[in-house]
Amino acid sequence: MTAPTPFGPLEFQLVLLRRMADHQPGLAEDARHELSASLAEMREANRRWQAMVRAPRGRGALRRYRSVLGEPETSVHRTVGDLTCDALRWPLPLWPDLRFEVMVGPGGAVWNEWLVRAPGLPGPQLRTAGDLRPWSCTVDEVARAFEGARPMEGSAPTRWALALTDPADGRRYVAEFTWGLLQRLLPGTA
Repeated sequence: MTAPTPFGPLEFQLVLLRRMADHQPGLAEDARHELSASLAEMREANRRWQAMVRAPRGRGALRRYRSVLGEPETSVHRTVGDLTCDALRWPLPLWPDLRFEVMVGPGGAVWNEWLVRAPGLPGPQLRTAGDLRPWSCTVDEVARAFEGARPMEGSAPTRWALALTDPADGRRYVAEFTWGLLQRLLPGTA
Protein backbone atom coordinates (compact mmCIF):
# COMPACT_ATOMS: atom_id res chain seq x y z
CA MET A 1 0.00 0.00 0.00
CA THR A 2 1.40 3.40 -0.94
CA ALA A 3 1.52 6.16 1.63
CA PRO A 4 -0.69 9.14 0.80
CA THR A 5 1.08 12.15 -0.64
CA PRO A 6 1.64 14.93 1.87
CA PHE A 7 -0.96 17.66 2.08
CA GLY A 8 0.84 20.99 2.00
CA PRO A 9 0.61 24.55 0.65
CA LEU A 10 0.11 23.41 -2.98
CA GLU A 11 -2.88 21.25 -2.06
CA PHE A 12 -4.26 23.96 0.22
CA GLN A 13 -4.15 26.50 -2.63
CA LEU A 14 -6.09 24.02 -4.76
CA VAL A 15 -8.73 23.85 -2.01
CA LEU A 16 -9.07 27.65 -2.10
CA LEU A 17 -9.32 27.58 -5.90
CA ARG A 18 -11.97 24.85 -5.83
CA ARG A 19 -14.41 27.12 -4.00
CA MET A 20 -13.40 30.23 -6.00
CA ALA A 21 -14.12 28.36 -9.25
CA ASP A 22 -17.83 28.55 -8.41
CA HIS A 23 -17.82 32.28 -9.28
CA GLN A 24 -14.63 32.73 -11.30
CA PRO A 25 -13.99 29.49 -13.24
CA GLY A 26 -11.65 31.16 -15.74
CA LEU A 27 -9.42 32.75 -13.11
CA ALA A 28 -9.39 29.53 -11.07
CA GLU A 29 -8.51 27.49 -14.17
CA ASP A 30 -5.61 29.83 -15.02
CA ALA A 31 -4.35 29.67 -11.44
CA ARG A 32 -4.61 25.87 -11.40
CA HIS A 33 -2.48 25.73 -14.55
CA GLU A 34 0.00 28.12 -12.92
CA LEU A 35 0.31 25.55 -10.12
CA SER A 36 0.78 22.76 -12.72
CA ALA A 37 -2.10 20.83 -11.19
CA SER A 38 -4.78 18.82 -12.96
CA LEU A 39 -8.50 19.11 -12.36
CA ALA A 40 -8.37 15.65 -10.78
CA GLU A 41 -5.64 16.82 -8.38
CA MET A 42 -7.76 19.83 -7.41
CA ARG A 43 -10.77 17.59 -6.73
CA GLU A 44 -8.61 15.16 -4.73
CA ALA A 45 -7.10 17.98 -2.66
CA ASN A 46 -10.61 19.24 -1.88
CA ARG A 47 -11.79 15.74 -0.97
CA ARG A 48 -8.86 15.25 1.40
CA TRP A 49 -9.35 18.69 2.97
CA GLN A 50 -13.04 18.00 3.57
CA ALA A 51 -12.15 14.66 5.13
CA MET A 52 -9.71 16.41 7.49
CA VAL A 53 -12.30 19.05 8.41
CA ARG A 54 -15.02 16.47 9.06
CA ALA A 55 -12.94 13.78 10.75
CA PRO A 56 -14.60 12.92 14.09
CA ARG A 57 -11.26 12.75 15.88
CA GLY A 58 -9.42 15.12 13.59
CA ARG A 59 -7.14 17.92 14.63
CA GLY A 60 -8.62 21.25 15.58
CA ALA A 61 -8.70 23.94 12.92
CA LEU A 62 -5.53 25.69 14.13
CA ARG A 63 -3.54 22.45 14.31
CA ARG A 64 -4.80 21.53 10.84
CA TYR A 65 -3.55 24.84 9.38
CA ARG A 66 -0.18 24.48 11.09
CA SER A 67 0.22 20.91 9.84
CA VAL A 68 -0.65 21.93 6.27
CA LEU A 69 1.03 25.35 6.04
CA GLY A 70 3.80 25.04 8.66
CA GLU A 71 4.62 27.72 11.18
CA PRO A 72 3.05 31.11 10.37
CA GLU A 73 5.17 33.85 8.83
CA THR A 74 3.78 36.27 11.42
CA SER A 75 1.65 36.14 14.54
CA VAL A 76 0.32 39.31 16.14
CA HIS A 77 -2.01 40.02 19.04
CA ARG A 78 -5.09 41.97 18.07
CA THR A 79 -7.95 43.44 20.07
CA VAL A 80 -11.45 43.10 18.62
CA GLY A 81 -13.94 44.86 20.87
CA ASP A 82 -13.38 43.47 24.37
CA LEU A 83 -11.57 40.35 23.16
CA THR A 84 -7.93 39.73 22.40
CA CYS A 85 -7.02 37.30 19.65
CA ASP A 86 -4.02 36.27 17.60
CA ALA A 87 -3.77 36.82 13.85
CA LEU A 88 -1.55 34.16 12.26
CA ARG A 89 -0.50 34.67 8.64
CA TRP A 90 1.03 32.41 6.02
CA PRO A 91 2.29 33.27 2.52
CA LEU A 92 0.82 31.39 -0.43
CA PRO A 93 2.84 31.39 -3.68
CA LEU A 94 -0.24 31.82 -5.87
CA TRP A 95 -1.04 35.18 -4.22
CA PRO A 96 2.34 36.75 -3.33
CA ASP A 97 0.76 40.08 -2.23
CA LEU A 98 -1.67 38.36 0.11
CA ARG A 99 -1.43 36.22 3.23
CA PHE A 100 -3.76 33.53 4.51
CA GLU A 101 -4.86 34.80 7.91
CA VAL A 102 -6.35 32.75 10.72
CA MET A 103 -7.84 34.64 13.67
CA VAL A 104 -7.50 32.60 16.86
CA GLY A 105 -9.39 33.41 20.03
CA PRO A 106 -8.82 32.39 23.62
CA GLY A 107 -8.39 28.65 23.99
CA GLY A 108 -7.26 28.22 20.38
CA ALA A 109 -10.70 28.57 18.75
CA VAL A 110 -10.45 29.69 15.11
CA TRP A 111 -12.78 32.66 14.59
CA ASN A 112 -11.98 33.52 10.99
CA GLU A 113 -9.86 32.30 8.09
CA TRP A 114 -9.30 34.27 4.89
CA LEU A 115 -6.91 36.06 2.57
CA VAL A 116 -5.68 39.53 3.56
CA ARG A 117 -3.15 41.96 2.08
CA ALA A 118 0.44 41.28 3.17
CA PRO A 119 1.66 43.79 5.79
CA GLY A 120 3.36 46.81 4.28
CA LEU A 121 2.08 46.23 0.73
CA PRO A 122 -0.31 48.77 -0.77
CA GLY A 123 -3.74 47.58 -1.77
CA PRO A 124 -5.54 48.73 -4.89
CA GLN A 125 -7.07 52.21 -5.16
CA LEU A 126 -10.78 51.61 -4.59
CA ARG A 127 -12.86 54.71 -5.27
CA THR A 128 -15.91 53.47 -7.19
CA ALA A 129 -17.64 50.18 -7.94
CA GLY A 130 -15.77 50.13 -11.25
CA ASP A 131 -12.54 49.58 -9.31
CA LEU A 132 -13.84 46.33 -7.81
CA ARG A 133 -12.45 43.67 -10.12
CA PRO A 134 -12.43 39.94 -9.27
CA TRP A 135 -9.42 38.81 -7.24
CA SER A 136 -8.14 42.39 -6.90
CA CYS A 137 -9.06 43.15 -3.29
CA THR A 138 -10.02 41.71 0.07
CA VAL A 139 -13.06 42.06 2.33
CA ASP A 140 -11.21 44.43 4.64
CA GLU A 141 -10.02 46.66 1.79
CA VAL A 142 -13.51 47.03 0.35
CA ALA A 143 -15.06 47.64 3.78
CA ARG A 144 -12.56 50.43 4.46
CA ALA A 145 -12.88 52.00 0.98
CA PHE A 146 -16.67 52.21 0.86
CA GLU A 147 -18.10 54.21 3.74
CA GLY A 148 -21.17 52.53 5.17
CA ALA A 149 -20.36 49.11 3.66
CA ARG A 150 -22.42 46.61 5.61
CA PRO A 151 -21.59 42.92 6.18
CA MET A 152 -24.13 40.40 4.90
CA GLU A 153 -24.54 36.68 5.33
CA GLY A 154 -22.39 34.69 2.90
CA SER A 155 -23.81 31.76 0.94
CA ALA A 156 -21.33 29.24 2.43
CA PRO A 157 -18.90 29.07 5.37
CA THR A 158 -15.97 30.35 3.28
CA ARG A 159 -17.98 33.19 1.72
CA TRP A 160 -18.65 36.78 2.79
CA ALA A 161 -20.66 39.60 1.29
CA LEU A 162 -20.73 43.37 1.71
CA ALA A 163 -23.60 45.67 0.76
CA LEU A 164 -22.20 48.95 -0.52
CA THR A 165 -23.14 52.11 -2.35
CA ASP A 166 -21.04 53.50 -5.19
CA PRO A 167 -20.15 57.09 -4.22
CA ALA A 168 -19.92 58.02 -7.91
CA ASP A 169 -23.57 57.40 -8.78
CA GLY A 170 -25.37 56.18 -5.64
CA ARG A 171 -26.05 52.71 -7.06
CA ARG A 172 -26.14 49.85 -4.60
CA TYR A 173 -24.16 46.66 -4.96
CA VAL A 174 -23.33 43.44 -3.18
CA ALA A 175 -19.66 42.47 -3.27
CA GLU A 176 -19.19 38.70 -2.85
CA PHE A 177 -15.98 37.18 -1.52
CA THR A 178 -14.63 33.66 -1.24
CA TRP A 179 -11.87 33.02 1.30
CA GLY A 180 -11.75 36.82 1.71
CA LEU A 181 -10.95 37.59 -1.94
CA LEU A 182 -13.42 39.52 -4.13
CA GLN A 183 -15.18 37.23 -6.60
CA ARG A 184 -17.96 39.35 -8.08
CA LEU A 185 -20.02 42.50 -7.77
CA LEU A 186 -23.79 42.19 -8.15
CA PRO A 187 -26.51 44.82 -8.34
CA GLY A 188 -28.00 45.18 -4.87
CA THR A 189 -31.13 46.47 -3.25
CA ALA A 190 -29.94 46.47 0.36
